[in-house]
Amino acid sequence: MNLRDKAVVSGVGETRYVRAPGSGKTPISLQLEAALAAIADAGLKPTDIDGLIPFAIGPLVAEDFITNFGIPDLSFSALTPLGGASATASLQCAAAVIASGVCRHVLLSLGRNGYSGTRITSRIAAMPQFRVVGEFEVPTGAVAPVQFYAPIARRHMELYGTTSRQLGEIAVTMRRHALLNDNAVMTEPLTLEEHQAARMISDPLRLFDCSLESDGAACVVVSAADHAKDMPKRPVFISGVGEGHPESPSAVSQRADLLAFGTHKAARKAFHMAGVQPADIDVAEIYDCFTFIVLRQLEELGFCAAGEGGAFVQDGGIALGGRLPVNTHGGLLSQAHVGGMNHIVELVRQLRGEAGRAQVQGAELGLVTGFGDMCDGSVAIMRRG
Repeated sequence: MNLRDKAVVSGVGETRYVRAPGSGKTPISLQLEAALAAIADAGLKPTDIDGLIPFAIGPLVAEDFITNFGIPDLSFSALTPLGGASATASLQCAAAVIASGVCRHVLLSLGRNGYSGTRITSRIAAMPQFRVVGEFEVPTGAVAPVQFYAPIARRHMELYGTTSRQLGEIAVTMRRHALLNDNAVMTEPLTLEEHQAARMISDPLRLFDCSLESDGAACVVVSAADHAKDMPKRPVFISGVGEGHPESPSAVSQRADLLAFGTHKAARKAFHMAGVQPADIDVAEIYDCFTFIVLRQLEELGFCAAGEGGAFVQDGGIALGGRLPVNTHGGLLSQAHVGGMNHIVELVRQLRGEAGRAQVQGAELGLVTGFGDMCDGSVAIMRRG
């Protein structure tokens, strides 16, 4: 089924993002708050929602929304359990059930108290995917994503001469974008020298190469395309979607090619469905769990060739005004870690022209990615209506 333009993102909503000992709100209350904001943004009522896709490893299930919102007739619920690729993958799932006629308005939800509550190592250990690394990675002491990806980054450096300073360019750019965003937890500038002086977390990844832990929630409403005429905001059409998984085996350290992510497969499908090329993209929100993952995704998405990611990000290439503005909200590195749902929110605002000081002028076509813990990839291409 070709899902091109069969669905629109009709509403987006988010809470305040905080990084403090206690936000005073549970993950459930955070998501309900963001969901109500997204539903109102779509010009709908909570009872209009007939499909739900909560975050796969989050605390909410469909019944929580049914009970709290009084949803009278839910037609569909699902999970997309791909870790950091889940949010963007849920766009494909929502578009598919809408195109098939099962639903008209699907709510996608993601939120957590990742700073004041459950931290990353505990969350990863609770994921079904964690058993994949139990045989090879865990016995060596690798129990967190940074330890899974550090050898991949080192491999790229050895093959192509990529440097830590080039990774630092990504961190510095994300911070610069976050300073334009009133809902970002990082509010102080970051210099390349500060990046280089920061402590090593897992060689070659330093402190500022790693994404944040934060509290907050973001939600998105996906609606049937014919709802566009009734929306209070400019519609944003989902033109291409794709999901991809790396080659077997699933254990990252045992793959023949450490640099082959699922992103390439997902991108091929999404670009084909949308009928566009990488050169057509005006703005990109790229999942940035680590700086290196942004660099490699740029290559796998086709914005540059393998080994050219370092050169691509240098000299303002991914900054506002550069050849491809990336993560205009500050991303997971400097805005907040909301599993990539905040990336979708930002892309929608960019295509509506609502991104404030970070607005990419004339943005009509954008791309958002997700990246899962076993290097799964998800891609969505959206256009301004």
